[in-house]
Amino acid sequence: MDLQGKSSTVLKASGFPTSDTLRARHNTHARGREKLMAHLAVLLFALLLATSFSFGGIAAHMIDPVALTAIRYAITVVLTAFICFRVKAYPMRVPRRPWRFAVIGGLMATYMLSMFIALQFTAPVATGAIFTLMPLMSAVFAWVLMRQRTRGRVLVSLIIAAIGAIWVIFHGDLQAMLAFDVGKGEMIYFIGVTAHSIYVPLLRKFNEDEPPMVFMLWTAMGTLFFVLFPAFPRLVALDYTAIPLLGWLLILYLAVVMTIVTFLLLQYASQRLPAPKVLAYSYLTPSFVIILEGLLGHGWAAATVFAGALITACGLAAMALLPD
Repeated sequence: MDLQGKSSTVLKASGFPTSDTLRARHNTHARGREKLMAHLAVLLFALLLATSFSFGGIAAHMIDPVALTAIRYAITVVLTAFICFRVKAYPMRVPRRPWRFAVIGGLMATYMLSMFIALQFTAPVATGAIFTLMPLMSAVFAWVLMRQRTRGRVLVSLIIAAIGAIWVIFHGDLQAMLAFDVGKGEMIYFIGVTAHSIYVPLLRKFNEDEPPMVFMLWTAMGTLFFVLFPAFPRLVALDYTAIPLLGWLLILYLAVVMTIVTFLLLQYASQRLPAPKVLAYSYLTPSFVIILEGLLGHGWAAATVFAGALITACGLAAMALLPD
């Protein structure tokens, strides 16, 4: 028996998962009703993500965006800790391999901060175009990190959905698409998109059967740690009494719904679906945004824009029906 075979035997005997076992686990996906529930979870995630653009945009006009992110995650940590240790009565102890949460938290903080920095140099439509790379990039990182395979037909359906999403983002303006230029802001946001593309596969790879709320708590703490570096001087300078009641309600919504609820939805789906399929539903977010903006009285998009939404929906429907 060679050295690799011996080490594999020792690992099995000691109860530790071998690389073959881990690879099989990462390529085993849900079926039947559980698979349907996972797809519905990420569909709801995409819908809630759309509300963050509208409601988060309103809140960002009242509070510095970086300070807003820090307050949001601080509230998330407090609420999640209360649920974990008082409601659920989980034991209060440091998790195994705590560095996992520093990595995940750092990746999420990178994504959040890169978005705010990028918007200082470029328009939201440009960041939206870069965002469409995320599901395809996650397929690459899922293979690198977990050897998680993505079928060719799934990749084709993702590309179709991405084309529809880009059409919606650019409001069906072909000239605007052709004039798209990659500048400083786009490159900064690309770093954040790369971080988020790594983040989703790691939710599955780093899961060690902790209760979802415990995993959420440590992830939020990791994110808050990194966000506080740029946020601290802004938090000190912030006039908290000048924040209106609506501002605090929006912060609470972002902390509870857009952080706790969306994380749990994403974690649930990432344990049951391949990483590209988890992020693919984010292609619907631009369509949900234009619908929400219309309902809020901010104006409706042209009918030609909704053609892109239809293309996206068709691509995602094909993806959902294809084998994992």
